[in-house]
Amino acid sequence: MNLSKHDPETEMEMDMTPMIDVVFLLIIFFILITDMSQADLEDLQLPVAQNADPDKPEKGEVRPVLNIKQDGSIWAKRENYFDPENSDGHEKLQKFLFLKANSMATEPLNEENPGGPMVPAGKLLIRADGNTLFKHVQKVMEICGIDTIKLWKLQLAAAEPAKDQPGGTEQ
Repeated sequence: MNLSKHDPETEMEMDMTPMIDVVFLLIIFFILITDMSQADLEDLQLPVAQNADPDKPEKGEVRPVLNIKQDGSIWAKRENYFDPENSDGHEKLQKFLFLKANSMATEPLNEENPGGPMVPAGKLLIRADGNTLFKHVQKVMEICGIDTIKLWKLQLAAAEPAKDQPGGTEQ
């Protein structure tokens, strides 16, 4: 007894074109998301630190990242905010830090006086190339102390020593 009946006139084929389109769109989406997650970081040779805490930002934390290259140029999210050759007096960088500071949650400057002046609660991560002159990092720190910005919590990025160097860690 033959239970399966095939009728060539009613048999349907599945069109795979929409599924292939969706797969390609997903691939493009994941490629873009992966690239955007690294948009804050420039390719720098960070100075090596013997003792440092790992960089683990809080989830949902607004933390601007500044990259200071060897020539003194300052970058954030692949945009140049200061070029030492075409100096604008750090105005663009000041505007950037002002906007970032105002987008952060605030906390009292003095915990004993909660009704007093408020300052941004977030941190600024400064990533400077190991061969960058300190005066460029110092200028960023000075700008962070301006009354309208008040970004007083700073983090400095450093690289871990290689495993074969003294003080290197094995992970």
